[in-house]
Amino acid sequence: MLNNLSDQNRGMALVFFAGVLWSTVGLGVRFIEDAQAWQILFFRSISLSLFLAVIISLKRQENPFTLASQMGMNGVLGALALVAAYAGGIYSIQATSVGNAMLLFASAPFMTAILGQVVLGEKVRRQTWFAIVVAIIGIVIMVADKFGGAAIYGNLAAIASAFGFAVFTITLRRGKTTDMMPVVFLSGLFGMVIMAVICLLTSLSFAVPLNDIGIAMSMGVFQVGAGLVLYTIGSRTVPAAELTLLSLAEVVLGPFWVWLFLGEILTINTIIGGMVLLVAIAGNALSGQRRKPPIHGV
Repeated sequence: MLNNLSDQNRGMALVFFAGVLWSTVGLGVRFIEDAQAWQILFFRSISLSLFLAVIISLKRQENPFTLASQMGMNGVLGALALVAAYAGGIYSIQATSVGNAMLLFASAPFMTAILGQVVLGEKVRRQTWFAIVVAIIGIVIMVADKFGGAAIYGNLAAIASAFGFAVFTITLRRGKTTDMMPVVFLSGLFGMVIMAVICLLTSLSFAVPLNDIGIAMSMGVFQVGAGLVLYTIGSRTVPAAELTLLSLAEVVLGPFWVWLFLGEILTINTIIGGMVLLVAIAGNALSGQRRKPPIHGV
């Protein structure tokens, strides 16, 4: 029993630290000077793919390209959903406040629950439906004062990002995939190609400041890649409800970092709506959620 408790505590620490790493995405994007979302994602996809190729090779002793090709159409769909989630996440942080984007990302578990019932026939608990309604109210409050300019597009992109992660999670369940790393590796490869095409079509140059390239590539390794590895290891010994609560570390710390280092503050609507959303997530977890939340970290 002591061994199990020790493993669970270690797992919770790993998952929490994964959330801490994921929470730095907003700060990283804010430190980038000139690069646009598509350019950031191009360079981040390169480092993410290289990092996961090394991790997969060491862990599985197999060729990461071979493992990725064995994921089938389900894996391809999951990888493309992740690319959409990455794109929506970075764009939303550039178009609206980090706090607003992070809190909207947190709606992903509820989207997963709904998709799970529609696609997989997984029954959604009555308490979860109630939490979803509360979460929607919180989201409406958050975006109520942001219908002008780029902010509304940033909010929509954040919701689209959460939906992308929900689709990714459903593909994992449908394919009964316990190791998501080959799928995320595949998303990095897709991300490089798709973002390169977008940059070419929109006449965005790949010649961006070295500082921007360095930050974007470090995000691929330390923010997305390392966070994913820690989450994967830690989630094996942590109950689903605790995982949901620990995932709030990303949501809470994301706005904290940009406030601490850059002085970015939240609007009153974001604070009130965000609190409603966090109560919905925490209440759903504490009421006995049995499903693991989707991977975060845009």
